[in-house]
Amino acid sequence: MEIGMIGLGRMGMNMVLRLLEGGHRVAVFNRTVSKEEMVVNKGAIGSNSVEEFMGKLSAPRVVWLMVPAGQPTDDMLSEVLQYSQKGDIIIDGGNSYYKDSIRRAKICSEKDIKFMDCGTSGGIWGLKNGYCSMIGGEDETFKHCEPVFKTLAPENGYLHTGPHGSGHFVKMVHNAIEYGMMEAYAEGFEIMKASDFDINLERVSDLWNHASVVRSWLLELANNALKEDPELANLKPVVDDSGEGRWTLHEAIDKAVPAPVLADSVFMRFRSRQENSFAARMLAALRHQFGGHPIHK
Repeated sequence: MEIGMIGLGRMGMNMVLRLLEGGHRVAVFNRTVSKEEMVVNKGAIGSNSVEEFMGKLSAPRVVWLMVPAGQPTDDMLSEVLQYSQKGDIIIDGGNSYYKDSIRRAKICSEKDIKFMDCGTSGGIWGLKNGYCSMIGGEDETFKHCEPVFKTLAPENGYLHTGPHGSGHFVKMVHNAIEYGMMEAYAEGFEIMKASDFDINLERVSDLWNHASVVRSWLLELANNALKEDPELANLKPVVDDSGEGRWTLHEAIDKAVPAPVLADSVFMRFRSRQENSFAARMLAALRHQFGGHPIHK
């Protein structure tokens, strides 16, 4: 099958390589020329502009956007639509907010362009292991693009989740669950780190992946990290977030669904960015005021 990929970041580049290995004809465009050259050397077809990129695809074109969520996706979608024709298909494979995907599907529909939202999980390991794909859009469009999804995914690793927006909705919840799992692992390992026992955390992380009920790929990655740096001394304790946890928390509030683990994991990420928390200073001040408890200057 023929497909165009715009965006050769941490995931986009490996997705192109996996598609090439699967025998697909892949045209690419990326603002950073050096990244484009890397996949062109592997068999991809390079372009110097979006217009040139679109001209190298046969109708009906299938264009996969793999760019940051939000305004960058809107900007790139607008540019692609300038050169699109009736029947073309645009897939957003980034971590877009599902309501944005519903809005973009409507914009495309008004121009007789098909749209699909594809929540994509697999990270930098996707080239080797495949990408778990959660895909929203019309049945006919999904079936047309299915060879691409099948190549990118491991066995049983892709699902047509429903109408426009559903793919990114499921991916949003997926990432929120990931937040909670990561926070639980982080807290558990810190408790072991603080104990009176000299516990080898790297060996424990390996042990738990052998028939333990808490085994997971995240735990395998924890084991990798502890092998590389047992004290994690080369890291600052700052944890960013890319939006999915916040969006899922908003959804939980709107639907009155209790989600305390998610809420706590999101707020802990915010706390990690505070070098000198005012809230913590206020707690210390209150203890000192009511009970005369000592404070640390």
